Amino acid sequence: MKKRLMVLLLLLLGVMITACSNDSESSDSSNEVVVQESMDGEAEKSAVGTDDSASEQQDSSEESTSPEEAEVSKTDRKIIYTAFLHIEVKDYQQAESDIQTQTADHGGYIVDSNMHVDSESGSANGEITVRIPQGEFREFVRLVEEGSSTVVESSISGEDVTEEYVDLESRLKSKRVVEDRLFSFMEQAEKTEDLLTISKDLAKVQEEIEQITGRMNYLENKSDLATVTINIRENNVKLSGINEDDLNTWEKTKQQFLKSINFLIAAFSGVIVFFIGNLPILIIIAGIGLLSLWIFKKRKKNSEGD
Repeated sequence: MKKRLMVLLLLLLGVMITACSNDSESSDSSNEVVVQESMDGEAEKSAVGTDDSASEQQDSSEESTSPEEAEVSKTDRKIIYTAFLHIEVKDYQQAESDIQTQTADHGGYIVDSNMHVDSESGSANGEITVRIPQGEFREFVRLVEEGSSTVVESSISGEDVTEEYVDLESRLKSKRVVEDRLFSFMEQAEKTEDLLTISKDLAKVQEEIEQITGRMNYLENKSDLATVTINIRENNVKLSGINEDDLNTWEKTKQQFLKSINFLIAAFSGVIVFFIGNLPILIIIAGIGLLSLWIFKKRKKNSEGD
């Protein structure tokens, strides 16, 4: 009997220990499920909050693209303006002087200037190329057109190079980053071969940087200063077939009178010079003539007496 009781007690004790262990494992697993669910919930909340904040930032960025910002982007655009003018003027020298003055007054400068005169008509023709700041460009063109007698041709063109300039800026930034990395690699290089390879790559990158900056400077200069080419033709109205010298009768009369007097004075002076200068010869010739005449008369008289 005692042995049976001991066996029953041991069985009951083993059942109780097993039940307690199962309860603890179930409670632990349930706790883990709760923690996981809470973490998932917080993650979903944070994700929702992130999406909301992102949408709010997008909305705010869309709202920040106001007309003022659009105007700023518009003014920052880089446009290369070029103008060509073909004008007629009454006085070429005066027109050229006025253009030079207007160019200086508007902060520009003359790039090229040439002129030639037609030998037949006597009128002057030429061409002047100037660079004018973009803000003064249209005002300068208007003044040149107003100062001419006739505008034969006028054209203005613009080339938008904003996209090219922005692309060059981004390329320049990336090249600068590569340049900085190569400098750091060069400082860390220990082998001569590595140093030579890095130096070669660095020289190539620096050459590309110089090319990009040169192109950017060119675009900036071209967009900041507009180019205006002015073709000038002098147009003096004259009567064809009539020369001004032919119309000056009084002046021609005076010149002819003076020429006649000069001719008479020159002729008289020549006669005097001739006789006085050749007087000895003339005396001999006159003596021979008189002697010949006396002999001729004497012979004639003797022949008549016979």
